[in-house]
Amino acid sequence: MTGWDDHIAEPLLTAPGDTDGQRIDKASKGLAMGGAALPLLALAACGGGGGGGTSTATPAGSSTPSTPVVVVTPPPTATEASRFLAQATMGATRGLIDAVVSRGYDGWLTDQFGMARATSHYDWLVANDYVKESDRFMVNGYDATLWRQMIVEPDQLRQRVGMALFDIFVVSIDGVTRSWRAISTGSYVDILLDNAFGNYRELMGAVTTSFAMASYLTYFENRKANPTTGTQPDENYARELMQLFTIGLYQLNMDGSLKMNGGQPIETYGQADVSGLARVFTGLIQPNAEDLPPRYRQPLVVNAGMNETGASSFLGTTVSGGGMAAINSALDTIFAHPNVPPFVSKQLIQRLVTSNPSPAYINRVASKFADNGQGVRGDMKAVIRAILLDSEARTLPASGAVGKLREPVIRFTNWARAFGATSPSNAWAIGDTNAATRLSQTKGRSPSVFNFYRPGYTPTGTSLASSGLVAPEFQITNEQTVIGYVNFMYGVIANGIGDVKADYTNILTLAADSKALVDEINLVLAAGQLSSATQAAIRNAVDSVSATATGGPINRVGIAILLTMASPDYLNLR
Repeated sequence: MTGWDDHIAEPLLTAPGDTDGQRIDKASKGLAMGGAALPLLALAACGGGGGGGTSTATPAGSSTPSTPVVVVTPPPTATEASRFLAQATMGATRGLIDAVVSRGYDGWLTDQFGMARATSHYDWLVANDYVKESDRFMVNGYDATLWRQMIVEPDQLRQRVGMALFDIFVVSIDGVTRSWRAISTGSYVDILLDNAFGNYRELMGAVTTSFAMASYLTYFENRKANPTTGTQPDENYARELMQLFTIGLYQLNMDGSLKMNGGQPIETYGQADVSGLARVFTGLIQPNAEDLPPRYRQPLVVNAGMNETGASSFLGTTVSGGGMAAINSALDTIFAHPNVPPFVSKQLIQRLVTSNPSPAYINRVASKFADNGQGVRGDMKAVIRAILLDSEARTLPASGAVGKLREPVIRFTNWARAFGATSPSNAWAIGDTNAATRLSQTKGRSPSVFNFYRPGYTPTGTSLASSGLVAPEFQITNEQTVIGYVNFMYGVIANGIGDVKADYTNILTLAADSKALVDEINLVLAAGQLSSATQAAIRNAVDSVSATATGGPINRVGIAILLTMASPDYLNLR
C-alpha cells in the first residue's frame, strides 16, 4: 500500500541512533489512543457471577404450584458473537459471527465438537513432499503446516484449544533431536489436536508416549539405575509432568487458592517423589528401527532391558512390575490428584478468556473437570463448555475490569482470518516469527518448557503487581517487541508475507465511508471493543487520505486495520 508513510509509518519506526526515551516516545505515539499506551495496559480480575435458572416454588399456604418462570435467552448480538469467537477461535470472520448469532453459543460449540478433524499435520507434510531425504535433518514445512491450520481450517475451536494445550504441554522443535524433526513435532501437535475434545487422562498418556516429548524432555531411551556405575534415571519428564502439566508446585483448593499450613503453602511433591516417578519412565523407545517418517508418529514402547521393574514410590503410592502397566498406573495416580482440576482449569481459562479468573469461576470449571455431571473426570468438552459459557466469560466486564492481553500469534491469525488470507502456492511461507522485529512468538518454538510466558507472571513495578494480578503475555512485551510487532504488521497488512496475502475486496467497498469502515473492522477484528475516542482517532487518520486519490481506498483500509491492531482497546481482550 503506497501513501501510508505520511500518516502512520513515521511515528512507529525508530532510528538506530534514537535514545531509549525517543524510542519509547515514538512507540507511545504509534500505540496510544486517548492517552493509553501499551506498556501501561492494565488487566484486572473479572467479578464472579452466578448462573440463572427457573423457579417452581410453591407459595406458602397454597396447594397449587406456581407457574414455572420460563427464561428465554436471546440470541447473541453480532458484537457478542465476535467477542465469543475472540476467545474460542484463532480469529473471527464475518461468516463465523453470523453462524454464532444463528446457532447461539451452545449450538455453535456443538457444531464444532461434531466437526471432523482437519488434515493432520503429518498427512499434510507427507502430501506436500516434506519427506525427501534432503528434509531428514531439516525443519522444512513445520511452521507452514501450523500456520495453515490455524488460519484456514474450519475446526477453529479445536485449533484454539489445541494451541492452549500447546502452551501447557510445551515441546519446541528446536529442542527435538534426531532426524525428521518436522514430522515428529508436527505429529506431536496432532496429538494435542486429536485429544483436544477427548479426556485429559488420555491426553496425558498420548503425550507421554510421544517421541517428540520424550526427545524434548530427555527421557527417550531413559535407562533404569545402574548400581555399578551409579547412574540414575533421567528425572526431567517426571518433574515437569507434575510441575507443569498436572498438579503444580503447591496444593490447591478447588477455586485455585493455595492450601496453607502455618501460613505457608503446602508443597505437592518433593525430590523423593520426582526420583520415584522417574523410575517408571524408563525403557521407552521407538517401536522399530527403520528410520523413516512413520516411525516418528508411532507411540513409544517399553524395552524390558532398560525398564525398571522394581517398586517405585511417589505421591503416597507405589507401583511395581514395570512396563506400560506401571506407566499407566502412575498416570492414573497423578490424574486422580485433587490439584489437577483447579490447576489445569485455571490455565485453560487464562489461555482462552482472562488472565485473572475469579476463584468462583475457577471453582465452577474445576468442578466440571472433576465430574462432568455423569461421573466422568477430565472430560474436555465439558471443561471447554464450562469455560466459554460461564457468566464471567460471557458478561462484558464493566469499565476498569478487563480480560487478557492478546498474544502476538493470535493477533496475526486474527488479521489473516478476518481478511481471508490465503497462500496460492500452499507454501504458507510465514516462517519463524520469534524475532523481536516480528511477533516475538511462534507456536512450537518456545525458548523453554515454561513456554514464552508463565501463567503467574506479573510485570514488576506496575499497578498489576501492586494489585496482586498477573499478566502472562507481558513477559514478552516491552518497548522493543511492541515496536517490532507494529512495524511487522505494517508490512504484512500492506504487502502480505511471502505469497500469504489478505483479500480486501469486501472491506474496500466501505473505504469511502470512514465510519462504516471503522465500524466493520471494530466488529470483526476488535470484537466491538474500540472506545469512542479510539474510533474517532482512527476515523480522523483515515479521513486524512482522500478516498478519490490514487491508491486512496486501499490506503484508508490499511490505516484503519493497522491503527486498530495497534490500539490498547484491541490488544487487551476484555
